[in-house]
Amino acid sequence: MSFTYSADTVEIVEKEEIAEMNFGPADVLLNEADRQRRRADADRAVTLGNAYHGKLDIYFQTTDGATKRVATTIWAADAEHLTLKSGASLPLRAVLGFDFY
Repeated sequence: MSFTYSADTVEIVEKEEIAEMNFGPADVLLNEADRQRRRADADRAVTLGNAYHGKLDIYFQTTDGATKRVATTIWAADAEHLTLKSGASLPLRAVLGFDFY
């Protein structure tokens, strides 16, 4: 399932910028079912990245509450983090959703 954030306030960032960002300790998704879907989508994104070198958009939230979007390839995912093509790491708890295209 694709996730498309409709707000005009989504800032597009480069994957190299993620290392300089701060993320809160709490999960941005409040519902357990949403967290399970995010985890399944993360696994799907890893398959897309490793098998097809396909990109997707990741929507995430920083400590200040700003919503950001990055277009990248995901190489690995575990229960805590996503590893992106550049080697950057993004906490899964900060991810709002994915847009597969």
